[in-house]
Amino acid sequence: MNTLPKLNKVDTSQSPPPQPVTCACGEASEEEKIAQLNDILRQYRNVSGALIPVLQIAQAIFGYLPEHVLRIIAKNLNKSLSEVAGVVTFYSFFNTVPRGKHTIRVCLGTACYVRGGKQILAALKQELGIDVGETTPDRVFSLDAARCFGACGLAPVIMVDDNVHQRVKVSRLAQILDAYRNPDKSGSRETPSPSEREKR
Repeated sequence: MNTLPKLNKVDTSQSPPPQPVTCACGEASEEEKIAQLNDILRQYRNVSGALIPVLQIAQAIFGYLPEHVLRIIAKNLNKSLSEVAGVVTFYSFFNTVPRGKHTIRVCLGTACYVRGGKQILAALKQELGIDVGETTPDRVFSLDAARCFGACGLAPVIMVDDNVHQRVKVSRLAQILDAYRNPDKSGSRETPSPSEREKR
């Protein structure tokens, strides 16, 4: 039975604290992204069950999975385009259209629906000029619908990224969206505490 080699202990008590790492590389060109994808495909070409990991990495590179990327993946993994596209459409975490900087999710669970969730969704469609599953042309917002956020007592509810907005009214939507369009001018977007919610 093989055992792992013992590792020498390293004294880190005198080491300086790690410094935050920031990326200054900017947005990669399309050619650079394709080169990255081809490099990944070379690594996964003979790996069993490689399709989903490759799709996940490709989406991380491109931000979504356009058709030309699916064609490259299908060709290099010796799969049909229909098989690759079928996997992409089956799993909700894959996107075939560009996603916005902020994702808006409207709750359409029973409590939210009967308290105005349907009207909230319709107003957001009109305000943003997009339908569910689409992204605004400026790539700021993507719009989704969901079944329940577990906040039925605060219905209707929407989420923008990880921020929950409760008891939303159509008349407040423009103010909520502006906080994400112009974060420096609109102050904090954090979810209020329970005590703050009770005051509203």
